[in-house]
Amino acid sequence: MTVKKLFWEDPYLSYTTAIVTSVVGQTITLDQTIIYAFSGGQQSDSGKIGGFELIDAKKEGLEILYTLPENHNLYEGQEVIVEIDWEKRYKIMKLHFAAEIILELMYQNYDQPEKIGANITSDKARIDFYWNGNITDTFSLLETKAHSLMDANKPIKSDFSDKEKQRRYWEIEGFGKVACGGTHIKSTGEIGRIRLKRNNIGGGKERIEIYLA
Repeated sequence: MTVKKLFWEDPYLSYTTAIVTSVVGQTITLDQTIIYAFSGGQQSDSGKIGGFELIDAKKEGLEILYTLPENHNLYEGQEVIVEIDWEKRYKIMKLHFAAEIILELMYQNYDQPEKIGANITSDKARIDFYWNGNITDTFSLLETKAHSLMDANKPIKSDFSDKEKQRRYWEIEGFGKVACGGTHIKSTGEIGRIRLKRNNIGGGKERIEIYLA
């Protein structure tokens, strides 16, 4: 049985119950979960399962494996409380979507530059590109257009493009539709304001770092 991913159905859930479906040493699986595991550059959630602090969350195919402390006493078939650090999750959700907006604006306005990396944490997001010159030349346009989208408080649709293979997308009418399996906010206005920073990582590569203002 593949875990039911409640973080897609309602990414604002911070608490739920679940049944432990397997236990192998420190590693367990659940029948349903709100704890997102690292994927697509998005940092894993922090949280607790059955009162034990989560050490690691890892995707394995369509399953999610959770690592708990050695002294955990959970067993297969047990009902447990599953909690996440909501403050961390919400910061990640906002920074994730800020990065999605910036990336889409780069594609739309700068002839689809090649993205070579991305990472989203609760502190900042970053996107890396192959880029000739100083990428700060784009910042005025990017910030203006991003803040205009945030001010418009556009609704964000998130759904499956292929439910069996668990492929997801987000869509903002009139702006873009993009494949993405992360956790998404409901509307662009939730982001507030952002600040962009350049990081020259060498070899014709430029990094845009994104912070919540």
